[in-house]
Amino acid sequence: MNRSFRRYLVASWRDVRILFREFRVSLLLFVGVLLVGAITLDRLYVSPRTGRGLSFSEALHAVFTLTFFETNVDFPDVWYLQLFFFVVPLVGLGVIAQGVIRFGVTLFGKRTGRREWQVALASTCKNHIIVCGLGRDGSRVVKQLLKFDEEVVGIERNPEGQFVESIREMGVPVIIGDAQRREMLFEAGVERACAIVICTEDDLANLAVALEARELQSDIRVVMRMFDGELAKKVEKGFDIHAVFSTSALAAPAFAAAATQTQITHSFYIDDELLNVSEIRVQPASRLVGKSLAELEAELDFSIILYKGREGIDLHPDPQIRLHSDDRIVVFASLDVLNRLSQLNRAQAI
Repeated sequence: MNRSFRRYLVASWRDVRILFREFRVSLLLFVGVLLVGAITLDRLYVSPRTGRGLSFSEALHAVFTLTFFETNVDFPDVWYLQLFFFVVPLVGLGVIAQGVIRFGVTLFGKRTGRREWQVALASTCKNHIIVCGLGRDGSRVVKQLLKFDEEVVGIERNPEGQFVESIREMGVPVIIGDAQRREMLFEAGVERACAIVICTEDDLANLAVALEARELQSDIRVVMRMFDGELAKKVEKGFDIHAVFSTSALAAPAFAAAATQTQITHSFYIDDELLNVSEIRVQPASRLVGKSLAELEAELDFSIILYKGREGIDLHPDPQIRLHSDDRIVVFASLDVLNRLSQLNRAQAI
């Protein structure tokens, strides 16, 4: 299936879920009115003309039509059922009107990018990646993550940011606010996220967000940007953050790759192509288990420059070696290839 079409289907299903969630109270109330009314008519109603009662299905149909000021049964001759015939349309239409208004407000919020709608969109995401700071670098990270077929939620302080609207048009929820505030991270679903990429232009703010995210979700993968290369190395070691990159050293795609748990140890450009050295540990039950090095290189078009297995390290591994769980390989590849390799290395559902 085309990736963009699949993202469209996912986004559409997410929209339906949110609209239904906003409409569900009114829908349940309307169903309640129908059921209570049908039970009442089923047990109490007797036609004054024929002396015949109603079955439950006939009573249900009668209440449904009565809600819209129509009726297919005779007007009763007892006062309490007469009152019932007047009250049901008022209650039923009131419930319907409330639901239509809520539905319209929610749909309008979707079209105008209202905060409530963006938070609702974010609430449907799971195992997603949060990107804090949607400037030039942040927007590139988002685009690269979408290319990797990852779910993304954005946080941006400036509602008039240059890239905010274009990112929303990609189907990404964007929450406006300061990512340093705990409630912003909760609205972005930090407790359900698998990673957070922090790339605002303030090094101290980036560190504050990283520490707050780690406090809220100890297992979250943290990738952050710092302008000072030396400080980036110290922060990565001192605060046990998964990856801290200096923007002078790495481009936005590398941030995205790091957020997807691709272990990049070194990156550099050859002309306009960003190439990477990455260490991969073969996960149990992944699709890499059992493959030979030659098969893997032919399938993904990359180079394996080191193999570490049960018998030690081999700098010139035999292409016929087959991979086992917990084997390690060091590869030389582009980000797209690393992403495909990462997908193959995910444990398969049993």
